[in-house]
Amino acid sequence: MRHYKLPILLLSIVFTLSACATDEYGNKRNLTNTEKGAIFGATLGALAGLTTRDKNNAVLYGIVGGLAGGGVGAYMDSQQKDFEKNLKTDIDQGNIIVQRLPNDALMVTMSSETSFDINSTVIKPGFRSTLDKIATIVNKYGKTHLSLVGHTDSTGSKAYNQRLSEQRAASIQQYFLSRNVIPQRMSAYGMGEDKPIASNTTAIGRQQNRRVEIIIEPVIAQPQQ
Repeated sequence: MRHYKLPILLLSIVFTLSACATDEYGNKRNLTNTEKGAIFGATLGALAGLTTRDKNNAVLYGIVGGLAGGGVGAYMDSQQKDFEKNLKTDIDQGNIIVQRLPNDALMVTMSSETSFDINSTVIKPGFRSTLDKIATIVNKYGKTHLSLVGHTDSTGSKAYNQRLSEQRAASIQQYFLSRNVIPQRMSAYGMGEDKPIASNTTAIGRQQNRRVEIIIEPVIAQPQQ
């Protein structure tokens, strides 16, 4: 079944956002008239027959542009090095883990012990400087999409854990919005207790399972038709 309201929504988003764009490193700049026309045409062409994820990616591509060929790996390599350099203290203390994923994606994992109090969705004041560093880096590398994913251990009810994980991911998203990460680059999800990385039968395992992950994926240039 086709969702006929979706093209109208997407086009209204494009018109609303077409006054600004980003350069190679995510700095804001004004669009030229040629670029505005290209975004409009590209969005119209991208709508037909695409999944919801593809349609969202098409709109994001129109806003931030895309990376092509060998430039993708180099771009993500550079971003990873910036994370490792600027978050070295947090990494050494075990508060942050930076990992390379398949398809040139990155994952930054934050321990809930350092970012949130138990059963709280309020970011600890002492962790905000770390989030500021992360926001600065993701704003520098603007041609990426961020999936913010909350996780819990299995203590408590499944419904409560699901809600807590969603709210913690949303708190990180709101903080990044306050640091000028554009909303179209972010999605927030909660996985509750469903994706443990360690056993929930031990205190250490439960601590590892309580986390928020930032999955950073490059926006790939769309091939010319």
